[in-house]
Amino acid sequence: MSTEGSTRAIIAALIANIGIAITKFIAAAISGSASMFAEAIHSVADSGNQVLLIVGGRRARRAATATHPFGYGRSRYIYAFIVSIVLFSVGGLFSISEGLNKLQHPHELEAAWLPLTVLGVSILLESFSLRTALREAKHVRGSQSLVQFIRHAKSPELPVVLLEDIAALVGLVFAFGGVGLTVLTHDAVWDAIGTLAIGALLVAVAVILGIETSSLLLGEGASAGDVGKIRAAIEGTSGVESIIHMKTLYLGPDELMVGAKIAIASSDGAESIVRTIDAAEVAVRAVVPAARVIYLEPDIRRV
Repeated sequence: MSTEGSTRAIIAALIANIGIAITKFIAAAISGSASMFAEAIHSVADSGNQVLLIVGGRRARRAATATHPFGYGRSRYIYAFIVSIVLFSVGGLFSISEGLNKLQHPHELEAAWLPLTVLGVSILLESFSLRTALREAKHVRGSQSLVQFIRHAKSPELPVVLLEDIAALVGLVFAFGGVGLTVLTHDAVWDAIGTLAIGALLVAVAVILGIETSSLLLGEGASAGDVGKIRAAIEGTSGVESIIHMKTLYLGPDELMVGAKIAIASSDGAESIVRTIDAAEVAVRAVVPAARVIYLEPDIRRV
């Protein structure tokens, strides 16, 4: 469900951003608004990011090979990290550059009603995209708050789309405020300030995305709750005396590897040990379905 929900959210965001980008470019060309032009570049960056997320999802579904025996699940993390770089460079730095240029060379807006109208419509479209992402995220985040979900989610697509949509809405408000104040005061400095605010916002979001996805790339283990469930399932299996040590690692958003050394009775025979390990694997997968790769090593606890 989470993968399908992520795809729906990405496609909804992509369709909205393509339409918004085209209208923003037209409005920017006619009015000469730097805020509008920055928002158009922002929408282009977001559209490219959604394409990257779709490509990453497709590449992650490739079958395991001899050179990549654990599959390509981490491709989704790699492409999500690229998204943060694109958002930082194309979106954030370009907007800041455009805002600084506008400060140095201000000029009055033409047909100011056009960018204000486009920005108003864009806010409605982005609200629809954010609503779709929030609805899909609700299926998988459970009782977690939105901040907790973004910080701890193992599937990167929904957090990325959520952050992009939130940044897009806030950026549109900045642009609307910049253009609106320029119209009211006849001072183009406000348009430049709105552009700089958009750039600073995109850089901040890109940094957050980079930090979260780099953690996933380095390799994260199961959550404390899932570790507790796995431990209880193994230790509750008949024939297992205790867990000597255990480690977990996400090979991809939907695939968890579990490795553990378990203590068994010294008198157990080979067949008994095999049955114990098989039963423990079944018990683990029952409580944590993502635990698809399990390695259990039998041992005898020593004082």
